Amino acid sequence: MIAPTATSSLGLLQLRKFSWSEAQSRRLLRNGVGVRISCSGIPSTSSFDLRSYWTALIQEINQKLDESIPVSYPQGIYDAMRYSVLANGAKRAPPVMCITACELFGGHRLAAFPTACALEMVHSASLIHDDLPCMDNDQVRRGQPANHVVYGEDMAILAGDALFPLGFRHIVSHTPPELVPETRLLQVIAEIARTVGSAGMAAGQFLDLEAGPNAVDFIQEKKFGELAECSAVCGGLLAGADDDDVQRLRRYGKAVGILYQVVDDILAEKMKNEEREKVNKRKGKSYVSVYGVEKAVEVAEDLRAQAKKELDGFEKYGEKVTPLYSFVDYAADRGFSIGG
Repeated sequence: MIAPTATSSLGLLQLRKFSWSEAQSRRLLRNGVGVRISCSGIPSTSSFDLRSYWTALIQEINQKLDESIPVSYPQGIYDAMRYSVLANGAKRAPPVMCITACELFGGHRLAAFPTACALEMVHSASLIHDDLPCMDNDQVRRGQPANHVVYGEDMAILAGDALFPLGFRHIVSHTPPELVPETRLLQVIAEIARTVGSAGMAAGQFLDLEAGPNAVDFIQEKKFGELAECSAVCGGLLAGADDDDVQRLRRYGKAVGILYQVVDDILAEKMKNEEREKVNKRKGKSYVSVYGVEKAVEVAEDLRAQAKKELDGFEKYGEKVTPLYSFVDYAADRGFSIGG
């Protein structure tokens, strides 16, 4: 078995200790909705309707994505690409986070859409490849048969391969030059390339295949934290955020991405044993299976607090930061369903 030589930059194994009563622990999994954990001193987002905001953005993003992958010759590969990218029920979390971060710093939404679409293409490509029988062997994705189930393994590999460069091309060819200088676009492209490569998501998938339970922190950070981090950072870069703000976005995005997956692991604990084993086929790769529910809840609380702490530095932007706060609460609480 292969163990990672690097450790998580978030220090998830060195979390502060919490005192949880049995009643509190039961409430954390109430009704299967989400992890209700509290952090004092955090601004209320109760007046902000995240669901309406998110749904409206999804509609715009879906239209842009549909336009970005026209059916051409040879039709088969385009059909496979569109099947995954335009799947009903997709949350579009990476593009939504990118657009929100861009607007936080005064960037125009039109400047962010090409990169937002590229992030969704990259996300879909990674899911197509992760679902392959030689990888995670998942048969269902976003409520429909996985790409390889419908189009075959060969076409699924090609569709994923084609989506990665299409995303980069889309950024270069569709970003309005009067809104985003070329130097910023180069930074965005470099950020996405780093994220999907051997230092990012590919490293997480490799360890998910080869490593033992001791690699779970690194796997979660790379497989799930990297793309959320990249999405937030790209939004800031497009708008010209300074280095300090970009680093805040980096830490915020990574915390939110891992938080979402940790909560998924906690909610999976409520499934019947056979259902849970189907979801976590490689035992020992989820926080709950390695650390137990109580420790996973501590991880979730720490991540939630950390993500919101990073946003404290953006208070000067007023209500523009509210959506980013709300994303953290959604990742932990899952108070509603979202999807295109």
